[in-house]
Amino acid sequence: MPAERVSMRRVREILRLKYEAGASDRAIARSVGVARSTARLCLDRVAAAGLTWPLPEGLTDGALDALPVEPFVYAEWRRRRVGLDYHVDVDGHYYSAPHRLLREQVEARVTARTVELFHKGERVAVHVRGGLRGRHTTLPEHMPQAHRRHAEWTIERIGQEAAAVGPATAALTALILKDRPHPEQGFRACRGILRLLRTYGRDRLEAACARSIEIGARSYGSVASILQHGLDRQPAPRPARGSEELPLLHPNIRGSGYYH
Repeated sequence: MPAERVSMRRVREILRLKYEAGASDRAIARSVGVARSTARLCLDRVAAAGLTWPLPEGLTDGALDALPVEPFVYAEWRRRRVGLDYHVDVDGHYYSAPHRLLREQVEARVTARTVELFHKGERVAVHVRGGLRGRHTTLPEHMPQAHRRHAEWTIERIGQEAAAVGPATAALTALILKDRPHPEQGFRACRGILRLLRTYGRDRLEAACARSIEIGARSYGSVASILQHGLDRQPAPRPARGSEELPLLHPNIRGSGYYH
């Protein structure tokens, strides 16, 4: 119990006032002559132990002192090994561990609400338990520095950075993000394209993105190649005149005269 010693008689009076009279914590503390925090801790410990009012007659002061502060929580312990992506698999959901523990064995304490990871007796991670199989729960502090920088990018930030270069760059990055099953999968390509700004400048990057859209090439490699070969400085090739209207010529294709 709290540092302030409370007799069984007072504990029973606290509970009676709470559950029979419906008194507030403040009123209970004033009536019994204890601190408000003491009255609340008495109530919390009795509730945590699953006891009801009235208390069992045989409950002694010593037994009351031994009551837990928190309710019993069922937990399972499982041995896991940290993968190369610094995550461990618990029921098909992946939880991060500090990246320094790659390939190390850890113990997972699994409850209905949380997953805790322990390494050599030291708790190294605490996660809210995730329910979706195949998904990841990742804490930023567990990431290597390079991954942490990647995680700081969002779709909104990419859009803002690309728009600052020009409309073609914004359009290309938007297309790349849209083409991926999950937009996050396009982050690497978009960041690579935006990094080309340092080497080639705004005008050339914007022209290269426009050229990339024209030819249907939606990747970092395509934009980089256009810049490396100076194609951004050349006019885009135009289709030959009438190329869209050329007839299909083949001996097995019969003209309209065949049927007359």
